[in-house]
Amino acid sequence: EEDDGWKMSPSVFLPTMEEGNNVYKDLWKNKDESWNFPQDYDPELIKQEKRKELESEIRVQVDELMRQELKNLKLAVDREKEHPVKAAKKKGDKKKKKGKKGKKGKRGKKDKDLTADRTIESLYKELVEEGLLIQALKVNLSDYIGEYSYLGTTLRQVSIEPMPSLLDVRQLIALYGILPLGSATVHEKAPLVKSLLLAGPSGVGKKMLVHAICTETGANLFNLSAANIAGKYPGKNGLQMMLHVVIKVARELQPSVVWIGDTEKTFYKKVPSTERMIEPKRLKKQLPKILRLLKPDDRILIVGTTQRPFDAELQSFCKVYQKIILVPRPDYASRFVLWKQIIQRNGGIITNALNISCLAKVTDGFTQGHIVEMVQGVLTDRRIRQQTYKPLTAAEFIAMLTSMSPVYQEEEESFKNWYAKTPMGKKRALALTGGDIEKEKDKGRKKGKKEKKK
Repeated sequence: EEDDGWKMSPSVFLPTMEEGNNVYKDLWKNKDESWNFPQDYDPELIKQEKRKELESEIRVQVDELMRQELKNLKLAVDREKEHPVKAAKKKGDKKKKKGKKGKKGKRGKKDKDLTADRTIESLYKELVEEGLLIQALKVNLSDYIGEYSYLGTTLRQVSIEPMPSLLDVRQLIALYGILPLGSATVHEKAPLVKSLLLAGPSGVGKKMLVHAICTETGANLFNLSAANIAGKYPGKNGLQMMLHVVIKVARELQPSVVWIGDTEKTFYKKVPSTERMIEPKRLKKQLPKILRLLKPDDRILIVGTTQRPFDAELQSFCKVYQKIILVPRPDYASRFVLWKQIIQRNGGIITNALNISCLAKVTDGFTQGHIVEMVQGVLTDRRIRQQTYKPLTAAEFIAMLTSMSPVYQEEEESFKNWYAKTPMGKKRALALTGGDIEKEKDKGRKKGKKEKKK
């Protein structure tokens, strides 16, 4: 008997993989290639493919000749020419045309184009001049350095849910962002993800991941952060026009990424007095409408980044963002790899005099941004030239730690507690404990009904 609990849904990609596997079994598995040591092309395979093409071409010509002969035979026997009935067709055509006009009229009312008289080039230029369409930095996903969490399974045995590792984050970005945006086939078959939220403390590489998605997929990057749209396209009509132009250009030049930095400001519980002038909540009501406008064929992804998700209204926040990815501070394994690779990328030479393990241990709580800042601060042009007779030591880097404030464990715990309150966090907790999500929903409904009766 199978245990009740979470079950994985069937994969859409399985038939394609099975088809490829069958082709391999039928064609390549038992094929003798002892003669083809340099792995050049197989002339017999090419001949077979070309033979099929020629047969199909000749068949079309032969069929045409046979039809002509058949027509001539009919003419010789019957001595009558076929006259198609035109009157019935014309009536049918008129009805169809009327139907089409009616449909077009209805569609025209629903999807009103506010910029029908303008070209995409002029709209693109306007967005660049306004600073809403920005150039993405050339950053690859492989530049996001990290390691797996080797203690994850051990912590789960003691009923402690660990934070995701940096490589888990990288894998999720590839699955939800890069693959569906970069490949039309994957976008068509994979589960549709319209929006993505990256939550984590400052310096963990949230913006870098946004730019990496654009670099890997060749996507256009639209910046709709509250600070960036402040004072642009004022008024209700101006906001409507701005969003219309952004979506129109994004759809025409897809793949596209719409980035909303510090997205908690859009969903503030209470707007601070210092930020009232920039109207941070302008997009709050518009974002759900934008998500509804995005069709399954549109390769457009809305990505939000936040340092303080607990400042936002949870319900409206989670309605906009389908997937939430927690980006943690690096653990010991990730810090060890980070120190090593960042020093080498900035021209440093690692010798026995430099204790990387010590640096990784001491910088517990410091983020990738802190490590990059420390390395760049120490490895000046002069210091790089001195390395041949004066090797790098750990003490040089540790001196810079005094001016930086780390991410404390309490802050990381606050992110975990916030995530546990979200719908995704609740589902994950139930899946880990082996509970049934539908039963929990029924319990919630029954409780709500009882409270109403009381």
